[in-house]
Amino acid sequence: MTHVLDHAAWAALTGAHAHLAEVHGAAARYHPDVAAFATLRPGSGARGWADLAELAGPGAEVAVAGVDATPPEGWTVVWSLDGVQMVDAGVSPARDPDAVHLTATDVPDMLDLVARSEPGPFRKRTVEFGGYLGVRRGGTLIAMAGERVRPPGWSEISAVCTDPAHRGRGHASRLIRAVAAGIRDRGEVPFLHTAATNTNAIRLYTALGFEVRRETLFRVLRAPA
Repeated sequence: MTHVLDHAAWAALTGAHAHLAEVHGAAARYHPDVAAFATLRPGSGARGWADLAELAGPGAEVAVAGVDATPPEGWTVVWSLDGVQMVDAGVSPARDPDAVHLTATDVPDMLDLVARSEPGPFRKRTVEFGGYLGVRRGGTLIAMAGERVRPPGWSEISAVCTDPAHRGRGHASRLIRAVAAGIRDRGEVPFLHTAATNTNAIRLYTALGFEVRRETLFRVLRAPA
C-alpha cells in the first residue's frame, strides 16, 4: 500500500499543478521558472527514466522528487541529501496580523530575501504556487513562508525563511501557523520537508505540532549525455 505523500510531486503535477507542469509520458516536471523538481509516474521503472531523460534533455540536471529507486546506467548523481517528510499532527493554525499576502509584484523582494537567508531553491515564478505570506519592517521583506507541492488533500509548506538579522523573534513560527490556517481553510492538511541534519528546523516543526512521517532522499541527477 502506498500513500499519496509517497509520490506527492507526481500527484500534484498531474492534478492541482497541471497548469504548471511539463509532462512527457511517465515523467513530469515543473516549468523551470517555477521549480526545479521532476518526478516519475509511480511504478514506471525504466520507461519513466527514459521519458525523464527526453524531457530534461541531454546532460541536464534535475532535482528528482519522490523517487527512491536507483537511476539506471547513464544517469549521474550530482548530489544527494537525506531528508524527512513531516505532517500535521496537531498544528494550531492562527492568522498573523503582521503578515501580508505576497504576489508577483513582490518577487524581487522575495528573491532578495532568499539570497540573504538561503532557504533552498526559489525561482522567479515560484510565487505562482500561491499561499505566500510575508512580514515587512520599514518596507523591507524580512520573513516569508508559502506553499509548494499540492497532492490531493494535502499542501506542502515551503520557503520558510527569515533574514538573519531578524531571527529569534518567532517570525517563522507565526508564518507557518498562518500558512497552515489557509491550508486548513481549504480542507487540506499541511505537510513539509526538511533535511534530516537540520535539527533546529525539525525541533521547531515538532514544537509546532508536526511529526516525522517518513525518511526521504533529495537528489540532483544529471541526465545521460
